[in-house]
Amino acid sequence: MILWRNLQADQILYVGLQKLHNYQEKFLKDMGVAFQVQTDEFVSDDDVKRFMQRFDHILVHFDIDVLDERFFHSTYFANSELVGDGVGGGKMTVEKLTKVLKCITENSDVVGFTIAEYLPFDEYRLHKMFSEISLFTE
Repeated sequence: MILWRNLQADQILYVGLQKLHNYQEKFLKDMGVAFQVQTDEFVSDDDVKRFMQRFDHILVHFDIDVLDERFFHSTYFANSELVGDGVGGGKMTVEKLTKVLKCITENSDVVGFTIAEYLPFDEYRLHKMFSEISLFTE
């Protein structure tokens, strides 16, 4: 049985975190969350393993925006029609993400996995296009 309790600041590890706005950085610091902006180099597998050794169970929250929009297009930053708030998109490739997730799942007991910010703009455009073609609507 897993007993849930309040999540503590030292129980959070960001992998792939990019440049933050001042108010975001202030919030994380005020909450006591240790973080490292990873523009040039991501958190190492050893760092991830060291972090996970402290816990019996791991919850992974995967924000699609960690991925580089040049290589994965279903992110907010890949839509040129949207303005955003000035923060840049992710720098991680799908291959790097696969390596990180394999490291996590092969070295811990993952009890939950969430995905956020999956924005399938291309799929929506295809759906819209097909909806105007009688072959697909009749």
